[in-house]
Order: sequence, then C-alpha cells, then structure tokens
Amino acid sequence: MKIFAYKPGHDGHVALVQDGSLVFSIEAEKDSGDRYAPLSSENMLHGLSLVDGIPDVVAVSGWLRSFRPMSGPVGGGYFDAEGATIIDRPGRMLGRDIRSFSSSHERSHIIGSYAMSPFPQGQPCYALVWEGVIGAFYRIDADLKVTALGTPMSGPGHKYGFLYGLADPTYPADARKSRREDAGKLMALAAFGRDDAETPQERVLIDRILAHDAVAAPLRKADFAESSFFNIGLQTQAFRTLARRFQNAVFERFHDFARRNLRDGLPLLVSGGCGLNCDWNSAWHATGLFADVFVPPCANDSGSAIGTAADAQFAYTGNAKLEWSVYAGEEFVIDTGRPDGFEPERRDDAGIAGRLAAGDVLAWVQGRYEIGPRALGNRSLLAAPFTAETHARLNAIKRREAFRPIAPIMLEDELDRLFENHGPSPHMLYFQTAKTDALKAVTHVDGTARVQTVNRRQNAQIHELLTAFKRLTGYGVLCNTSLNFNGKGFINRLSDLARYARDTGLDGFVVGETFYRKV
Repeated sequence: MKIFAYKPGHDGHVALVQDGSLVFSIEAEKDSGDRYAPLSSENMLHGLSLVDGIPDVVAVSGWLRSFRPMSGPVGGGYFDAEGATIIDRPGRMLGRDIRSFSSSHERSHIIGSYAMSPFPQGQPCYALVWEGVIGAFYRIDADLKVTALGTPMSGPGHKYGFLYGLADPTYPADARKSRREDAGKLMALAAFGRDDAETPQERVLIDRILAHDAVAAPLRKADFAESSFFNIGLQTQAFRTLARRFQNAVFERFHDFARRNLRDGLPLLVSGGCGLNCDWNSAWHATGLFADVFVPPCANDSGSAIGTAADAQFAYTGNAKLEWSVYAGEEFVIDTGRPDGFEPERRDDAGIAGRLAAGDVLAWVQGRYEIGPRALGNRSLLAAPFTAETHARLNAIKRREAFRPIAPIMLEDELDRLFENHGPSPHMLYFQTAKTDALKAVTHVDGTARVQTVNRRQNAQIHELLTAFKRLTGYGVLCNTSLNFNGKGFINRLSDLARYARDTGLDGFVVGETFYRKV
C-alpha cells in the first residue's frame, strides 16, 4: 500500500509511506526555502513526481483554515485525539480510484510518535503532545485506542516563545503572534539564569502567562506593557534569570500532572514543538516516572504528514508501526560545474580531519538530508570543538546571536568518557553535562551540550571522519551546526552551497567523495 500524505500550514511537507516504510519526507523549507514555510503547489507536484505510480491513499494531515477564532477545518481539523473526525472516503486521481483519508493534527503527533517509536505494537504507552496550542497527556492502549488524560496547560509552545518577544525591544508591541524561532533562543538564554530568590514581579508575570487560554486567543505583547520585563532587553541578567525560572515553571506544571495521574510506569512518547526542548526531554528521563522516553527527530509539525500517513496505514492494514530513517529527505542536487573559487579533489578523511584540527570550518554534505529541523551529519557545518573562538566564528557565519550554543557530533563510544548521560542520543534531543573543559566550542555556559551520538550503522560517512579526527586529536568530537542560509532550511544544491561558502568565508566543503578546497 502506497500512502501519500501532506501537511498544510507552516512546516509544510509531503511524505510517502509504502508497505510499512517511510520512503521520503520532503519539507517546504528544505533546499533553501523559508523556515517554517507552508506547502506550495510546486512542492506538492514535486512530491507526487517521486511516487512510483498513483498512490493507493492520499492523506491530508488535519489543519484549520483560520486561527483564533479557530474555524474551518481542513480535513480532520486540528483537535481530536480519539479519531472522531477521521475522514475515509473514495476518491479519484488521474483516472484511478483511490482512498482519501484525513485525521486531526492532534492525532498526527500522537500516532506519529507511536509509529516511529522503538516500542512494539501492542505496547501501551503514555503520550504527551505539547506545542503551540495543545498541551495534553494521553494513554494509548494495546489496541491503539487513545484516551485523553488531561490538559495541564494550553499553548505551552506559544507561551514559551512569547516570553522572549516580551523582553526583546526589537519585537513590536502590536505584533499579532509570537515568532516561531524565539522558543529555541529562549532555551539558550535560560542556561544563563541564576538560582536567585524569586521576585514578586516574576511570580505575577509567570502566573499570568501560564493561566492564559492559548486556544481562545494569542498572547499580545501590548497587554503586558506595565510589566517590568516589557522590553527589558535580552542581555539583562534579570531577564535571563526569568527565562530559566519560566522554563522550570512550564515543566513543573506538566510534571506535577504526570506525577499525580500517570502512575503505571509505561513508556512516554513526546511530540509537538516543545519536544525539541532538550532540557525538558532530559528532565522527563530524570523523573523516573516512565519505563522509557521516546522523542522523534521530527517532533514538531515537520512530522505531521508522517503521523497522518501512519494513521491511515493503521486504519487500512492494522499496522501502526513504521520502518524509518532520519535521512529520509532528498539527495543533494549537483546543478552546476566546478564552483568558482574552489578546487575539487578526492576526499581524504585524514586530510579533512587535519584541516579541521588546524582551525578550518567546512561544510559537509552526504546522501539524503535529515527530516526534522536538526542537522545530523548529512547537511552540517563542521569545526574542531576546542575553543571559544570557534564557537564565535560559527555563530558569525550563521548570523546568530552570540549566546546561542553550538552542538557536538561525536562517536557513540566517546559519550561516557566525555559526558554524563542517560544513553545514546542519535537525534540531538537531550542535554548532557560535560565531564571535561576541553570542549569549549560545544559546551554551553551551564556546562551542558546538546549531543548527537553516531555509530557506524547510523551514519558510516560521518563516523569515519570522527574516527579520523580522534586518531589525530584524541577526541572523536566535532562542532556540528546546520548548513543553511539565515532564515532558510538546509542547503541542498551545489550552486547554493558554493555561494554560501564564498559569502561566509568557509575554508571549503565536502560533497560526497569530493572535497572542494578554497583557493
């Protein structure tokens, strides 16, 4: 059975599931599209062009035509955990009979995380969906019946990102919604917070934001003009401490609910945009409430079409599980000849490792790009992990704020030696505490890092490079940050990569077996 699914709205993408396997997931933002971009007709037609024959099922991941007031469902709509809004009806495509399927956005997160998890079908699980609008727990029984357990708070994602904009003087007071990129920035700033005694001003603001009904209306910055944190500035210690306290307050609201109501020790599935918060993911592991915790690499809406395809597969075949790889995007496009300013030569991992150890910053491109927002060794900028100067150079290349951390990619068998951890982290979704001060470029101000671990089976190419770097330096670790123009998704064609390398002053780039040396 071939199921072609698509997700309307932001983080738009198309996905193909065939006979229980994820064949591809292609996101509108990738190939240097705008971050969080919706699907275009070009994206849709391109996705369909990659399907071998007409699909058996076309599935739309539920959405809404308008938000706040929320109205006009697209397909199965936004809300519905239990499947009441599922649409299954006959359809036609290019003269052939197909099935037309849709289920809700809420279910796309729940079923998607279940389908991608390592737990066998029939294993009961708890699920947490926390994102811009939804913040709720569920129980999934052995027959995949979903039961809503409760909503500790609506809209944790919007509330979390809103706090950053509240303090940012460059963010207009009359803005109609928070910026999607602000949540990740607040996560970085929270590490700078102090454990000072809480002030009355902090408590009033935190309580007011947490109590807001995020489903009914968005938070408006203008409504908080009387707060002492309004436009206080992102560099102030007072705001950074508030960011840490607010992050803890959001987690505690959900943790308290889980401690009281999720008492059977089942595995926990985490999805929604808040599933990209590494601090919270690590905290869920540390609670001891769950047999295990699984977070998919596309926890945000970039996994919604996959989740809806899995829901359709379950409806038609009874199989709710997917075989998948995080490298399920598209192959790199060679759309130009030899790039100006770079000399091509055969890739030699020992030579590349030597350049990195000497201070070069290089782009690294292999195979198909990663699904989800994190570069995991196929569309990466790489550098040696040892100095604060490298951290500063990478953020300058990326045109990012200086307080943003750089993540390490490392050999899995180096993890215990260099970090305190709770097991391998192949998708860069947890924080680990460094045991050494040698890795200054990838150690955040609070002594943690957002580690990606790699073994040979997961990614043989980057594993070979890390092994060569370890032979040379004694550390199987490199800086790893995403290869993209500012505000865009991954670079996925040679002409764009060459322009990026020239514009940012990269020392070279690797594409497959070819190293392009700057001349």
